[in-house]
Amino acid sequence: MGKLEGKVAVVTGGSSGMALASAKRFVEEGAYVFITGRRQETLDEAVRLIGRNVTGVRGDASNLDDLDRLFDTVRQEKGSIDILYASAGTGEAVPLGEITEQHFDNTFNLNTRGTLFTVQKALPLFNDGGSIFMTGSIASIKGFPGFSVYAASKAALHAFARGWLNELKDRKIRVNVLSPGQIATPIQQQVFDEDAMRQMETLIPRGKMGDPEEIATVALFLASDDSRFVNGVELYVDGGTAAI
Repeated sequence: MGKLEGKVAVVTGGSSGMALASAKRFVEEGAYVFITGRRQETLDEAVRLIGRNVTGVRGDASNLDDLDRLFDTVRQEKGSIDILYASAGTGEAVPLGEITEQHFDNTFNLNTRGTLFTVQKALPLFNDGGSIFMTGSIASIKGFPGFSVYAASKAALHAFARGWLNELKDRKIRVNVLSPGQIATPIQQQVFDEDAMRQMETLIPRGKMGDPEEIATVALFLASDDSRFVNGVELYVDGGTAAI
């Protein structure tokens, strides 16, 4: 029997990268998974890759109508949720002096506002004893040049987690943050050129990027009862980068 046998999970941004690898792992461990993505073609391919026990719902986590449609679908198909992995996010390097209102709004609307309302809209469907976790980033504590807005949008998530776990303690719902380091994903390859990728690798003690499957194993830990005594933490999954 898998670690998530009979559970229902929602993974936003689950059409690619770390979230897709996690959704696939959840299904392998017995869960039924709902994934979201903004592009239908990419979402359809993710559903095909996962192969079974999955529903794809196209939508943008910063759009509240799209979130309502997501959770209406969950309600109609499964009725309740045990696991929420709020992973939809965006990041772009813009140095101080060049930051625009649009850059700020786009980043915070998805990473911070979108995460908040994803969690809030999921709560009426949540089973007691469930697990909520969000994708943070080690950028929030490392001070990478050009990523101050992104870092700030992710730093807010741990503050959310601390407050929400206290509000949800009577329901035994855990709230944590999974903060990846340098992971080789399609989005990262769009943001950084080869020189930047090599430079980032030099910051990792093992000298090699992580891969999405290494995040998925930690997502499984946070989703399952293996982490039943883990609550309110920001868990860095970065090969030690944040520690040095």
